[in-house]
Amino acid sequence: MFEQIKQKAYEANMLLYKYGIAPFTWGNASECDREKRVFAIKPSGVPYEELSPEQMVIVDFDGNKVEGELFRPPIRPPTPCCIPFFPISAG
Repeated sequence: MFEQIKQKAYEANMLLYKYGIAPFTWGNASECDREKRVFAIKPSGVPYEELSPEQMVIVDFDGNKVEGELFRPPIRPPTPCCIPFFPISAG
C-alpha cells in the first residue's frame, strides 16, 4: 500500500548517505503522501548500509506509527511534516 513512498524515502536517504550529508545513522529524509496524510521515514538507528525500502516506517501527520517494525519515536515532534519539500537532483 505504501511501497512507492517507501521507495522514494529510501532513495532520498541513500543520497544523503552517498554525499556525506548524513553520516553514521544521523539525519533522514522522508517522502510524504498528502492525500493519505502519511509520510515514510528512515527508522532511527538503522545504519545506511543495512537500510532497505521495506524498512521505511509509515507515520501519519500526527506522529503516530501506521506501519513498520523498527520505529523508535523521535524525541521531538515529527518535523518532516513541517519542513517544505525541496527536490534533490542527483543527475
